[in-house]
Amino acid sequence: MLTQILSLLLGTAASLFSLACLARLWMQWVRAPFRNPVGQAVVVLTNWAVLPLRRLVPGLFGLDLASVLAAWLTQCVYFFVMASLTGVDILALGGFFTLVWVATLALLKLFVYLLMGIVIIAALLSWIAPYAPAAPLFHGLAAPLLMPVRRLVPVIGGLDFAPLIVVLLLQVVLIVLENLR
Repeated sequence: MLTQILSLLLGTAASLFSLACLARLWMQWVRAPFRNPVGQAVVVLTNWAVLPLRRLVPGLFGLDLASVLAAWLTQCVYFFVMASLTGVDILALGGFFTLVWVATLALLKLFVYLLMGIVIIAALLSWIAPYAPAAPLFHGLAAPLLMPVRRLVPVIGGLDFAPLIVVLLLQVVLIVLENLR
């Protein structure tokens, strides 16, 4: 029971921090402004880990590799701690490469969930509160995902099916990632 509680708490903390690092990466990639409550929260949550890593890991093609590394290391530490707590000898199961593979797949799944959340929030804001202060941010974050689909599937009768199609495609990616495990 104690292991389950610890797994829940550590898993939640590791996932939230990794999501914040991945959100930082996505916001920088789409050049979203950080002068909003969401951007400020992401910066505050991740600066302590990302800024020192930037001294070691440079960016690449506009991608903040330090954010990716911070999220990935968090997942590695989480899976190592959980394997140690449950008595699984991680070294006997392929060791380092197993840990790297599981952490990488977990990070990719978190990134897909982040993208799904962005698309869903952008769609909900466009229906419920199109003039909300956060609406332009989420529309800007979702635009790189929605624009290619909108070119193929136009708005039909005033309904935009692009968010639904993007979420379905991201679900397919999740299925593929789950089967890679």
